[in-house]
Amino acid sequence: MDCVFCKIAKGEIPCHKVYEDKDFLAFLDINPLNPGHTLVIPKKHYRWVWDIEDIGEYFETIKKIAKALQKSMNTEWIVCDVAGVGVSHAHTHLVPRFDDDGHEEFLNLKNIKKISKEEMENIAKKIRESF
Repeated sequence: MDCVFCKIAKGEIPCHKVYEDKDFLAFLDINPLNPGHTLVIPKKHYRWVWDIEDIGEYFETIKKIAKALQKSMNTEWIVCDVAGVGVSHAHTHLVPRFDDDGHEEFLNLKNIKKISKEEMENIAKKIRESF
């Protein structure tokens, strides 16, 4: 299988990791809609979020990461998107929202932010320190 998220979970492709446990991994999106835009995946390959064996544990992990994002990014507003498109591996987007961030009521998927590698590393560290 040639799944980019499986390769990230195995450490074959680098990422800006913000959280990891034995079953799940969270890392910054390489095309962020806002600073702190995080993807949460199961390490085991599932096509859809609804196929994850312990979906409750998955959503508890998402909650933990969303709370860390609120604290680290200084915002209460975290959008959670479980779309299942783009990469055929179960994943959830957590996107911090800010006043005047260029998005409308929901998210403008074309409003990708350009964030340097150094800044991405700083954001990931800040999030990790918020757990």
